[in-house]
Amino acid sequence: MNTKRLTYLFTVLVVFFCACLIVSNIVAAKLWATPIPNLTLTAAILLFPLVYIIGDVIPEVYGLQIARRVIFLGFLVNALAVAFFWLTLKLPYPVFWTGQEAFEIVLGFTPRLLVASFIAFIIGTNTNAWIMVTMKKKTNGKWLWSRTISSTIVGEAVDSTIFITIAFWGILPPAALVNMIIAQAIFKTLYEILATPLTYLIVNKVKKYESN
Repeated sequence: MNTKRLTYLFTVLVVFFCACLIVSNIVAAKLWATPIPNLTLTAAILLFPLVYIIGDVIPEVYGLQIARRVIFLGFLVNALAVAFFWLTLKLPYPVFWTGQEAFEIVLGFTPRLLVASFIAFIIGTNTNAWIMVTMKKKTNGKWLWSRTISSTIVGEAVDSTIFITIAFWGILPPAALVNMIIAQAIFKTLYEILATPLTYLIVNKVKKYESN
């Protein structure tokens, strides 16, 4: 395997992975009243599944050990972003500026989201990666679709339960929390099932590129 190519391709995947994670955690505070009655989701639902798609590609191509390093790196860059958000909110601002309250509403919620995201992300993505690698051994590298779907069902259920419970406990009524957990887990799973052809394409392209 060509080390230079591995490093380049690996860097692209990791950068995209971290970017999706950071943006997802920022917009997660925005609740989305979907067209379906009584169905509320976070805005992060539109982007966060891409984290899991990349989270399928990395262990499939590079192995569980590297996948765990990427997961930890994702948390570190997210923690760095939150630290700068906190610093930004603490900086003195001129009396004529009227944007402080808006910043506090959006970015002030982020530390709680970080805690929720950290616990959910570490447990959920590691579960996802472990299932991917374990099933790959069991199936002798065949049936990628079964690994991506199975790992997503379990990983997203764990992630959604932990994240929404910690992030919105005391803010939303218990019934709304349960509905959000179920809805997010189902939505994310369907998202990745529909994206299975894309996952296949990316995995095959990356494997082919790295094997040259």
